[in-house]
Amino acid sequence: MPITKSAEKALKQNKKRKIRNLGYKRKIKYLEKNIQKQLKEKNKDELKGTLNEYYKTVDKAVKIGLLEKNTASRKKSKLAKMIK
Repeated sequence: MPITKSAEKALKQNKKRKIRNLGYKRKIKYLEKNIQKQLKEKNKDELKGTLNEYYKTVDKAVKIGLLEKNTASRKKSKLAKMIK
């Protein structure tokens, strides 16, 4: 248990950040699986929308510090190659 007020605040912040980070990680994994599923089904229309959402989510994860810039770039590049 935290003893000082600043330690209490830090604990609250860590809990909030953990929830936020898990949400982004889950969304990224969900979108990756969804894109792969759409590739198998050859849904070109839905694929573009899902890919845009994936890019947006990965970029936000970089912005908040969840992913490194190069990691995000590698993930996006990998999916783009799969689509082509």
